[in-house]
Amino acid sequence: MKIKRYMAPSMRVALDQVRAEQGADAVILSSRRVKEGIEVIAAVDYDEALMAGAARQYSISPGAAALAAVAPPEPPAPTRPEAQRPATAPPIVQPARPAAPASAAAAPRAAPAARAALTPRAAPTQAAARVPQTTASQQARPTPPAVTTGVRPSPASLASPAAAEETRRGFASMQREIGDLRRLLESELAHISWNDKRLREPLRARVLDDLSSMDIAPDVAARLAALTPRRTNLGDPSNIPMALLLKHLPVVDKLSTVNPGVFALVGPTGAGKTTTIAKLAARWTMRHGSQDLALVSTDAYRIGAREQLMTYARILGASVHSANSGQELARVLEGLKSKKLVLIDTAGMGPRDVRLSEQLGALAQGAAGAQFLLALPAQGEGLALEEIIRAFAQVKPTACIITKVDEAASLGAVISTTLRHKLKIAYLCNGQRVPEDVHSAHHRRVWLVRAAHELTRRAPRPRDDTYYARNFGRATAHA
Repeated sequence: MKIKRYMAPSMRVALDQVRAEQGADAVILSSRRVKEGIEVIAAVDYDEALMAGAARQYSISPGAAALAAVAPPEPPAPTRPEAQRPATAPPIVQPARPAAPASAAAAPRAAPAARAALTPRAAPTQAAARVPQTTASQQARPTPPAVTTGVRPSPASLASPAAAEETRRGFASMQREIGDLRRLLESELAHISWNDKRLREPLRARVLDDLSSMDIAPDVAARLAALTPRRTNLGDPSNIPMALLLKHLPVVDKLSTVNPGVFALVGPTGAGKTTTIAKLAARWTMRHGSQDLALVSTDAYRIGAREQLMTYARILGASVHSANSGQELARVLEGLKSKKLVLIDTAGMGPRDVRLSEQLGALAQGAAGAQFLLALPAQGEGLALEEIIRAFAQVKPTACIITKVDEAASLGAVISTTLRHKLKIAYLCNGQRVPEDVHSAHHRRVWLVRAAHELTRRAPRPRDDTYYARNFGRATAHA
């Protein structure tokens, strides 16, 4: 059996050294971290039965018997006082020792290192005698701790926690480098794909450019640009993006005035619901009078909300009612069956408000036959509008009213949201005047698209090649 100690900066390097010098059949006896790095004791031609027998005979662990060969030799005995006597002193006569029996003389001697690992009175064993002597450099190093098993373990099980942590960090670093390389490759492929698309389909590329400059979301712009013909006879193709928006903009068809029925206006805080209800009520009153009109307020949270609605109702000469729960709202609507138009003003709550779901559930229960209109503020960002759509999807709004169009710096986000969810637009509100500043979306759809384009000219949003490659080149690159 050949036992050797290895020193390396890491466990991986040590295992490579063991594998290169002793082969794949080497057995790792122990491993530990020392000041110089990782210390590994390995052996080849490991005889488990021999080590186990020696361990049972001398009451030591099999690992201690195996490691005795690599333990440093026991220090020489101190110099006896007789050796320091002057040369003139008479010699000391040593008594003759009896001759050892032949059988004892023929027996192999145990290595001094093996005797150091055993008990002081234990006789040398055959297993220790078969262990080769270690080199001077190995004897100078400290003795490694003995292992307590003779089973051949795997290198991974003998790796120290520090080595395992180092291995884990190495894998994590490699994964990050691979991820960075992948992102770099995807970016380059996206740029190549976008440049190729711009050369092969210049008209669609221009439509994408114009829609993006209007702040239309990339997914919506790509879907509209896919409908662009490859060739056109138009002298000025700059009108193609506006034509695509006009053709596919979802609006309520042929709605010139408020239709009879029960309508509940829902939306986030500050969307202008109360003012919008006053505008719709005023339009109805101007055409049909106020005798068949009723206003209902369920807003018990905002201070002065009901007083504001009562002020509008008093000016219009309409009746106003209040409801604080779903059951009360159902009783109020039951008593208003004779009215042709009932407008319900609801409390404004943010999409993340925990009370929103409860309020929408009460509205759905109390106004089971009502149509819900969602108020979308035009100045909202794309992600905020998406959150509003998801939060109020519980009541399944039939259409939306785009409010505060005059306050928006860009209309691309709200137009993209309605196109993405195919939510029809019923009315557009562009001011505080009652009832002048509310318009039917069916009649003002061209005005809405032109307003979006005009805002782009006032405050252009230039896009670089990275934006187009990232949003319009990746899909083709991965196809």
